[in-house]
Amino acid sequence: MNDLERLVAIDAIKDTHSKKLRYMDLKMWDMYASLHTEDAYSDTWKHSLPAEEQPTSPDGQKGRVVGPQAIAGQLARVFTHPVPITSVHHNHGAEITFQSDTEATGIWAMEDSLWWQNGDVEEHLHGYGHYHENFRKVDGRWLFTSRDLIRIRVDMTPNFWSRLTM
Repeated sequence: MNDLERLVAIDAIKDTHSKKLRYMDLKMWDMYASLHTEDAYSDTWKHSLPAEEQPTSPDGQKGRVVGPQAIAGQLARVFTHPVPITSVHHNHGAEITFQSDTEATGIWAMEDSLWWQNGDVEEHLHGYGHYHENFRKVDGRWLFTSRDLIRIRVDMTPNFWSRLTM
């Protein structure tokens, strides 16, 4: 990969990552799923959800979701049940490293804010951390193959996760 190809690839990976956040905030789940390879997985939930609410992958890994539709579906469940969450996600300062012409890793500093209504009370979560993601170039597109979100700090109202047990 020459310097120009590398810069074009970095821009394409940044574009894919930014679309992921926009599709998530706008709840465009089919578009969100389309950014992932068929074998993609997300380990985000093992760090984000209470243990009793973590999904389990087909091979028994707690907190892992496998496949583009399953990843989007897990997000849709958390973001819409029993009432919708409004979310705003920001990413900052991509660190992209290439393993080959068709494989790359990316680390982004992130910040997210989520809000939902619990009767007359507005619950919220404000998180800070890093996305750790892997990408593969498939048919000319850079797609996610894996993701993990490591939060450094989370500020939330005491009943934020109670929404999942309603």
